[in-house]
Amino acid sequence: HVQLVESGGGLVQAGDSLTLSCAVSGDPLSKFAMGWFRQPPGNQREVVAAISRNGGMTYYPDSVKARFHIRRDITKNTIYLQMDNLKPEDTAVYSCAAHATEFTTILTYTAATDYEDWGQGTQVTVSS
Repeated sequence: HVQLVESGGGLVQAGDSLTLSCAVSGDPLSKFAMGWFRQPPGNQREVVAAISRNGGMTYYPDSVKARFHIRRDITKNTIYLQMDNLKPEDTAVYSCAAHATEFTTILTYTAATDYEDWGQGTQVTVSS
C-alpha cells in the first residue's frame, strides 16, 4: 500500500486553470497505474483521468477530454492533473488513486473499484 496526498485545490473562476498534485509515498510510483477521480456534490465518484503503470497510456472521459491532462514525475514520485478552461460543473472533491499492477504496464483503469489506495481529496470549486 502507498500513501497519497493531494494538493492544489481551491476556488477559481470559470475559464481558469488549476493544477492538482498527488504525492505518493511508501513505494515507487513506477509500480502503479494511477487515476484521478472526482465526486461532485450529491453525485457519484467518476474518473477524470488515468495513466498506465508505464506512463505511456492515458484515458480521459469526453467530459474533460482536451481540457484535463494527467502526467507523472517519477523522480518526484508525484502525479499531476492539469485542468484548463474550468467550468462550474467541474466543481467537486478530486482524489487520486493507485492500483498496484505487477505485470500489466500498459493498461489504464477507469473504475474506482480497480484502485486499492486513495488520497483524502482536495476541493475544487469553480464559480461562474
